[in-house]
Amino acid sequence: MSQDSQHGKWSISSSDDDDDDHKLTPSGKATLRSPASPLPLPRSPPSPPDPQLQVKSERNGAPLSSLQIGSAARQAAAQNQLNPVTFASSPSVKRKKEALEGSGWALSDSDDDGGDDVKKVHSAPKRKPPSKKAEQERPPSPHGRLYYMDEPADFFESSLPRLSDTYRFYLNKVTGLDRKFNTGALHIRDILSPLFGTLKESVQFNYCFDVAWMVQQYPPEFRDRPVLIVHGDKREAKARLVQQAKPFPHVRFCQAKLDITFGTHHTKMMLLWYQEGFRVVITTSNLIRADWYQKTQGMWMSPLFPRLPDGSGAGAGESPTFFKRDLLDYLASYRAPELEEWIQRIKEHDLSETRVHLVASTPGRYTGPDLDRWGHLRLRKLLYQHTEPVPAEDQWPVLAQFSSIGSLGLDRSKWLAGEFQRTLTTLGKSSQRPDPPVHLLYPAVEDVRSSLEGYPAGGSLPYSIQTAQKQLWLHSYFHRWQADATGRTRAMPHIKTYMRTSPDFGRLAWFLVTSANLSKAAWGALEKNNTQLMVRSYELGVLFLPSAFNMDTFPVQRNPFPVSSSSSSSGFPVPFDLPPTAYSSKDQPWIWNIPYSQVPDTHGNVWVPS
Repeated sequence: MSQDSQHGKWSISSSDDDDDDHKLTPSGKATLRSPASPLPLPRSPPSPPDPQLQVKSERNGAPLSSLQIGSAARQAAAQNQLNPVTFASSPSVKRKKEALEGSGWALSDSDDDGGDDVKKVHSAPKRKPPSKKAEQERPPSPHGRLYYMDEPADFFESSLPRLSDTYRFYLNKVTGLDRKFNTGALHIRDILSPLFGTLKESVQFNYCFDVAWMVQQYPPEFRDRPVLIVHGDKREAKARLVQQAKPFPHVRFCQAKLDITFGTHHTKMMLLWYQEGFRVVITTSNLIRADWYQKTQGMWMSPLFPRLPDGSGAGAGESPTFFKRDLLDYLASYRAPELEEWIQRIKEHDLSETRVHLVASTPGRYTGPDLDRWGHLRLRKLLYQHTEPVPAEDQWPVLAQFSSIGSLGLDRSKWLAGEFQRTLTTLGKSSQRPDPPVHLLYPAVEDVRSSLEGYPAGGSLPYSIQTAQKQLWLHSYFHRWQADATGRTRAMPHIKTYMRTSPDFGRLAWFLVTSANLSKAAWGALEKNNTQLMVRSYELGVLFLPSAFNMDTFPVQRNPFPVSSSSSSSGFPVPFDLPPTAYSSKDQPWIWNIPYSQVPDTHGNVWVPS
């Protein structure tokens, strides 16, 4: 079916399969073009970059061509970042894990994407180990070496945040913002810095990797320490990932089992083992530069867990939230020999200071006592056990904020307003199931257009026209991404958060930060007359419940930046403005595989799938 809209003419699939949103019908590429030129040209801010931070220039005379939608995300990392930036077109859309060919920039998030049998095959280039000089060069931009604003001189300086913060919930640093809006925020280099411990080994769980970039984020003194990468790639994609690591003999791999079609390994976690103890970091960022540059991301960083005394019992070092038990169960679900030594290390450490609950998804079909072990039923169980009903409960809205949307069914009752809303509205053991307002926060086209990255930010918001056209009912739930209070309105969200708020939006009944987007693949869907939960993907998040902090509700911190010693530690730093603003009649949700050619973005480009 072909339709006309303000975006021009585009085609959609006629399929009604709830899980076919990975089957994209456009030809597979989107071009960033200057409206005044038939060729896609790089646009740059007026100020020139620091010459010490430039990468090698593009080939002379070769125009920047396409923002590609047709190859695996990790393919970008297979290209040596020291090579000149090149761009290649793809004849057809195969998968949601898209990338800019050889650019080091990846479309970093996807849920109901296709199986590995549809991945394109690309030979990975051979690489030499990066030189010291090369390590000082910045990774390439998808739009030319002048595109990005430079990080200020002190951007990568590690500074110890207030780790005595009540919640230990942090946002990432964002280039291009006023410095005060990065105060108390963290970059990956901060997390891995010696300020947090003398690192011995680490594990990186993630969905997208740029191995060379990841290695460079470790400080020089830790850069050769063993790293285990836990990933979900198979066949050609796995071969490309392994090829990336050849210059780095200290990097090893653990492949997560994905036995259910369209599942992904989407968990984003670091396990850090120090001479002084052990730490867990759960984030929303992929291990690629673009995710740590101009996007809004969130993370929870655990305390430094000390080693238990020799001879401690099996239950020693457990927290009131049973975080240790649940983390061990999650790691055991991989059934991976490579993780056994880490399971043993965790058993030997004291995790009793932890005050968050772990909410995880692992692929499988679960029944009986395992029915509420994973996915959204795990969240429902925790809310049932550890929260209390509130007066006028039907007026307490549910807010969900995410960067990707899966196929949710032909009407709201199929999943969202049925089993998932029942989970999100659970408060204690009350038998009533109110029908409160549900606000879904997802960027509108204008949010993406005016963002720090411009239209390329939409590459990490993979909501396809095929999926959107089948669930137009969903769009009535949408609210704008606005974050003036954090100074991050123009840093598009890759963070995913779910929460329940008071009618005046001044208090929280609970708050969850997670890797899980709005999809059945991530959260699971009930089957067989609600006796079985089917989950496709690995996901991980942490749930903040007031009861674990000796509170009835969390007060909302309206202005979390700049962080100072006088800032209230009791307020929860919600990363967007409250109350949320509903879409106006002119607003449309960002859909990544249709054109936006009427109004240029902040860099003078338009978005033209072809």
